[in-house]
Amino acid sequence: MTASVLVINAGSSSVKFQLFAAASPDRIELITKGQMDGIGTRPRLQAKNAEGRVLVDQKWSANEVGSIQGALDRSIPFLREQVGGKLPAAVGHRVVHGGPDYDAPVLVDDAVLKRLEELAPLAPLHQHNNLAPIKAVQRKHPELPQVACFDTAFHRGHPPVADRYALPEQLYRDGVRRYGFHGLSYEYIASSLPTVAPEIAGGRVLVAHLGSGASMCALVAGKSIESTMGFTALDGLPMGTRPGQLDPGVVLYLLAEKRMSADAVQDLLYRECGLKGLSGISNDVRDLLSNPSPRAKLALSYFAYRIQLSAGMLAAAMGGLDGIVFTAGIGENAPPIRESVLRRLEWLGVEIDPASNAQGGPCISTRNSRVRCYVIPTNEELMIARHTLRVLQEHRTS
Repeated sequence: MTASVLVINAGSSSVKFQLFAAASPDRIELITKGQMDGIGTRPRLQAKNAEGRVLVDQKWSANEVGSIQGALDRSIPFLREQVGGKLPAAVGHRVVHGGPDYDAPVLVDDAVLKRLEELAPLAPLHQHNNLAPIKAVQRKHPELPQVACFDTAFHRGHPPVADRYALPEQLYRDGVRRYGFHGLSYEYIASSLPTVAPEIAGGRVLVAHLGSGASMCALVAGKSIESTMGFTALDGLPMGTRPGQLDPGVVLYLLAEKRMSADAVQDLLYRECGLKGLSGISNDVRDLLSNPSPRAKLALSYFAYRIQLSAGMLAAAMGGLDGIVFTAGIGENAPPIRESVLRRLEWLGVEIDPASNAQGGPCISTRNSRVRCYVIPTNEELMIARHTLRVLQEHRTS
């Protein structure tokens, strides 16, 4: 029997969604995908079917759609039309932080929702926004099963030596540990490798999820063993507006010498640093690639340099390297960034094929390259749909 599953990925001013028809977790087909963006400013609902045909493109005033609830009120009727007026069998949500309690997707109830709200300080840009649609659906359709799928879960199998900071044991017990993020993306890539790149699927693969948020993951035989992100989504690579790896002494300096409040420091680190802070121009790689200014070039060079350093670290954690995969917005769509990174990694045995890279791959290394390099589009929403169906099936048989 085929059921529909709605997947929601909510941000601060947008709600992305995909609606799937599913006979089983392994037999899922896209019905429609789209988003409501500009919430509270210039709300616009856009969606296409699986073939790419536009199904809706509608705008409202800021007053008409000023919240996540308002966005869902406008989007749900459209989505129900796509499946004959019925509600979906379940709704799956991306939730950035699962903390120490959740190492797998979970059916949401009041107790789960309360615990996830308590984790908001660990992901202040994301957690409240991720939870808002769960609450909105819960208010209007309390009977509808909802499943939270965590960006941290895929990394929870790390060995203890990779999981800890050199801090007192009690802090670890309190949940201060290295979680890693973008796990849904890495899990999808790991599931795709046997089909797209079978020669490296069972080996040591470095995956670079490069977008507005950016991180890298070391996969060995499809399992995460190390990641550049840690306790929060601030760590590791520089990002659009986040600094990445930072000496903790910088934070102490800002608090003690610059007399900044904790809230001001948080706002600085999450919204004013990264490519935006370095360039003084933009947090968008497309803007920086088209800008000839020295600061734009510095920001992009720094981005590639830090990826190079992290690649060496992750290769060391794996004891070698068989493959590299680029994914997410920058990783999939910015050939100059990929080339800049791979040129810096020639010492690892990388040999880039410039023509294939310019065309977007999927394989962008030469036949002689000791390390195979790929571009593989990620699909976090499909991963969430699979998890949602499995949780639903387990719940019904328990």
